Amino acid sequence: MSLKFTQSFKIQAVEKTLTRNEGERIEDIAKSLGIGFSTLQKWIRLSKDQNLELPLPEQLRAMKTEKRPQDWSLEERLSMVISCDSLSDEDVSRLCREQGLYSHQVQQWKADFTNNKTGGSSPKKQADVKALKNENRVLKKDLHRKNKALAETAALLVLQKKVNAIWGDDEDSSP
Repeated sequence: MSLKFTQSFKIQAVEKTLTRNEGERIEDIAKSLGIGFSTLQKWIRLSKDQNLELPLPEQLRAMKTEKRPQDWSLEERLSMVISCDSLSDEDVSRLCREQGLYSHQVQQWKADFTNNKTGGSSPKKQADVKALKNENRVLKKDLHRKNKALAETAALLVLQKKVNAIWGDDEDSSP
């Protein structure tokens, strides 16, 4: 028997989840509301896609426009690293939550910048790398083909020597 929840209940449940205290878990909220954890997760996902029928609160609408960490440009990443550098861990966590990030992502960006692994290669560099990989693949294929031909020739020479050793050098010649 499945329960039918009203749209307003769903929205209130999602709001309660999104405005929860720092130590409060989503599983606990779902349990207190008498719904399944996966059901609450589904409602949150639907609210992000704006698929709940009633108008959504501003906080939920903002979730739709959040950028994924991999969508951040190098300039935005550098700005975030710089702004987090002088903050305490608690303030970094708060700022990251506001931006839709995790603090470990900012730490990884910082490590990438210090190790010069920003991953922001230009399209020209990417094209050059692709061309070099393709050339490498063609050369390996050619080398493999030539190695096979060399092995076949060596085998034929060995067989020819064995034939000559068994039957003599030239059968047609008579003394």
